[in-house]
Amino acid sequence: MAPDHPLLSAALERVPGAAARASALRLREDVASLVLDVGGLSAAERAALEAAVRAALLGVAGVGEVRIAATAEKAARTILAVGSGKGGVGKSTVAANLAVALARAGRRVGLVDADIYGPSQPRIMGSHDRPEAVGKQIVPTQAHGIKMLSIGQLVEPGRALAWRGPMATSALGQLLDADWGDTEILVVDLPPGTGDVQLSLIQKWKPAGAVIVSTPQDLALIDATRAIDLFRKTGVPLLGLVENMSGYACPHCGEISDPFGAGGAEAAAKVLDIPFLGRIPLALAIRRDSDAGVPPAAGDGEEAAAFRAIAERLLGSPCFG
Repeated sequence: MAPDHPLLSAALERVPGAAARASALRLREDVASLVLDVGGLSAAERAALEAAVRAALLGVAGVGEVRIAATAEKAARTILAVGSGKGGVGKSTVAANLAVALARAGRRVGLVDADIYGPSQPRIMGSHDRPEAVGKQIVPTQAHGIKMLSIGQLVEPGRALAWRGPMATSALGQLLDADWGDTEILVVDLPPGTGDVQLSLIQKWKPAGAVIVSTPQDLALIDATRAIDLFRKTGVPLLGLVENMSGYACPHCGEISDPFGAGGAEAAAKVLDIPFLGRIPLALAIRRDSDAGVPPAAGDGEEAAAFRAIAERLLGSPCFG
């Protein structure tokens, strides 16, 4: 192997961090070429480094063109799909709070709002900032210790997205293939049901596991069973079932009532032979904080403890080992 060109090497010594990442520096006629390791850098950092390297080499006598081959190992990420058989069961609230709870447990977490037609994560997470793009990649925003992306950050509030299936799955690809950096876990908040977005996620990005959210009532559990069946038929491990809106504590007397029934999801989990991850109460604080863009899991109250317990059970599953 030919040694690196000494003049090119000397020029890169003046660019912070470049010399350690550069290799195979060659000069043929007036064309300088090199391999640049950009692993672990964000899209913005990569762009800045490449621009600095290019400028430094163009300053070398005899160099008229610079060709950079950027390389980086693809980050290994665990994709966690959060689904439900129907809407209105609090799936997005559970997904957001699980993402925050996983981050508070020490993991590097990203949240993808894949509910293309009804994105709610910008409201729940309090993140309405429009993401920037560097090159062909979107750069996620930051909220409550995690990175996040939602189509709701890219379109005007209240605007109807009259998109056919291929457009929705293309949008999903833009979100999942964004610049997630060193993110370890991507929590994907799926739309309700078993349609194009779910199938595209399963076929192209292969989730490591799925969490199903349901209320205790029989009708919701019937629909949740369909979502479970989809993941089973496509080989996605079912990490468990969460019973949301389970039990309501009267703010005046403290008595617990069950407007949606009780224990239905736990019983269904036994019948379906999947883990039961836990219950989330029907609590005014969860609704109020979610509307205010402050997920309860970001705090230290009773509601945060419920999400933390579910996150701990998830981290104990094989796909998070």
